[in-house]
This record gives sequence, structure tokens and C-alpha cells, in this order.
Amino acid sequence: MIEFYGEIRLVHIVSVLASGGLFLLRGLALFAGGGTGARLAMAAPVRLLSYTIDTVLLTAALMLMTIVQQYPFIDHWLTVKVMLLALYIALGMVAFRFAPTQGSRIGAFAAALAVYAYILSVALAHDPAGIFSGAYF
Repeated sequence: MIEFYGEIRLVHIVSVLASGGLFLLRGLALFAGGGTGARLAMAAPVRLLSYTIDTVLLTAALMLMTIVQQYPFIDHWLTVKVMLLALYIALGMVAFRFAPTQGSRIGAFAAALAVYAYILSVALAHDPAGIFSGAYF
């Protein structure tokens, strides 16, 4: 499977960007589009697209993990990514479903975007400290 590492990595990267981009667009539609935007953001085809992208993303991640033999709870940077992913999902659920007020929805959405950005920095640095690791400076 190592011979497909480059292609699998590319699928993973594209899926990460597509997932985050769709999350951003859904959130902007939810908050800026009034009733129509909210209906569009929560429409079944849009949610199905999100689930499909995230399934491809997770599948590629598991394949890469197997190829490079780096695993969560063994390799610290992957452990941090998995924990942050759980937080990102929880914040997204609050933003799109469970927050009682518009302000708390926006706060959860902004926090989810910040967590997403930090996940990216951890992935790029291969360090749990992400952007704070010094790998970017």
C-alpha cells in the first residue's frame, strides 16, 4: 500500500479542505441567510455531502495511519488531533443543532473554526503544540 501513499495523502488533504470549507459555508449560510440560508445549511443533500466527505477523510486518515505506522495514543501529535477532532465535532453539533441562542451558535461556530485551524497546525507541524511549536517561525 506504500506505493499509493502520495495519492492517499492527496485525497486526505483535499478531504480536509473540502470538509472545512463546507463547514464554513454551511455556517455562513445558517447565520447570514435568514430562513432560506438556514434551510439550505441543514438540507438533507448538504448534510449527506458533509457525511460523504468526512467518511472519505476518515478512510484516508486510517489508511495513512496504517502506511506510516503512526497511531493515536502512541504518537502524541495524532492523539492531540483525535482529541481536537472530537471537540470540533462537538462544537459543530452545538453550532448547528443544540445552542439555544443565535449568540451561542455563533460562539460555538467560531470556536469550531479555531479548533479546525489548530488541528491543521498540529498536522502540519507533526507536533502537539501545533502553531506554538516553533515549526512555523
